Amino acid sequence: MSRPASPTSTTESSPPAGSLPLWQLLSGCADAVAAVRQGQSLTDVLAARRPLERPGVQALSFAVLRRLGTAEALRKKLVPKAPQAWVDALLLSALALACGTEYNEHTLVDQAVEAAKRHARPASGMVNAVLRRFLRERGELLAGLEQDPVASFNHPAWWIKRLKQDWPDHWQAILMANQEQPPMTLRVNQRHHKVAAYRQQLVDAGILPADTGHETQASGARDVPVDRPDPIVLAQGVPVNRLPGFEHGDVSVQDAAAQIAAPLLVHAGGHPLPAGARVLDACAAPGGKTAHLLELADLAVTALDADPQRLVRVNETLNRLGLSAHTIAADASQPAAWWDGQPFDAILLDAPCSASGIVRRHPDVRWLRRESDISALSRTQDAILNALWPLLKPGGHLLYCTCSVFKMEGQDRIDAFLQRTTDARALPSPGHLLPVVEYLDPARHNRGDGFFYALLSKTT
Repeated sequence: MSRPASPTSTTESSPPAGSLPLWQLLSGCADAVAAVRQGQSLTDVLAARRPLERPGVQALSFAVLRRLGTAEALRKKLVPKAPQAWVDALLLSALALACGTEYNEHTLVDQAVEAAKRHARPASGMVNAVLRRFLRERGELLAGLEQDPVASFNHPAWWIKRLKQDWPDHWQAILMANQEQPPMTLRVNQRHHKVAAYRQQLVDAGILPADTGHETQASGARDVPVDRPDPIVLAQGVPVNRLPGFEHGDVSVQDAAAQIAAPLLVHAGGHPLPAGARVLDACAAPGGKTAHLLELADLAVTALDADPQRLVRVNETLNRLGLSAHTIAADASQPAAWWDGQPFDAILLDAPCSASGIVRRHPDVRWLRRESDISALSRTQDAILNALWPLLKPGGHLLYCTCSVFKMEGQDRIDAFLQRTTDARALPSPGHLLPVVEYLDPARHNRGDGFFYALLSKTT
């Protein structure tokens, strides 16, 4: 799928105490915020930071981007004419953090001024004056933003409007869910362990509390059939090297909603795919769903992705898990360039999309996307669906999914495809999954990312 790569760290937390001075982290955060405002992916920006400063800069950047709408509205009130880009980013970062509880406000101001002195000394006086005025007038300034939806919900106006249209009963809950820090969700490799047995390893390692049970944990002490996802959810993330057996392929990090894909396709129609079945995983990077397919069954999987660099991630994931697939760097919408002419028993199409369902994990996405992107992406989704359908055997299944909460990238695409494709039939599938309470499975107490799933069968 064409979505942001996973953050450099697998956990999100506050900057490590005593690691680097706050002014230095604020300087790095300003670099990151300035880059995102200029259209760069936060993941790429963080990857370029020194390892020592990366966790702290990531933590600050995540917090700032979740409050960027508020910060921009405040800066416009305090400094109507935007300063130079980096200084503006520093001001936005300090204002956003001052609206939260991460730091003592006076320490924050002092350290922001220090960052300005070291990077843009002539602007340090202005930074000091603006931030101290905000502290004096905080209540009045924030009250003046209450009628501004972008400042209140910290999403672009077009995004809010689209959610209102698509989900009139849930749009505010979706926006609020996007502001949360997501849990770390694990997928146990059931070729290696039963879920309950691995969960006990987490308890023994001190990662899960010993008394965690069915009422508070997405994966309780029971085991379920492999045709159902059974995620383990950690309220507090940990580095992957602390997960027992991670380097040996015992477990992977994958959101609960994403864990639905492989079981749904492998057991489509109530009959498991036979050993050796040919399966295409289109738009496969970074490889989580590819690996999950191979964990569930002995399949001949072709993993396809247009980006050779992202395909490297797929191979790394498979190597860690001791699995293998045929990987191809190619455009899924142009099968003449890569298909060998042998039809597939099943196809997983994790289509390029807006990534609007994973904003809590990638808070820069909302500020990088443009309204015109959604129409362009929907055309790409149609093109790939049309191109891959002829590659599927009669009686085979195609699972279409996107990590999007926008209907134009989900149900609208499938409705249009079914209207123009006479040999396609829709089978029961989850449809749109939203990251809100109403869409929780009450037996699991887990809120996954926003996703869409549609399972199609080829009739002739």
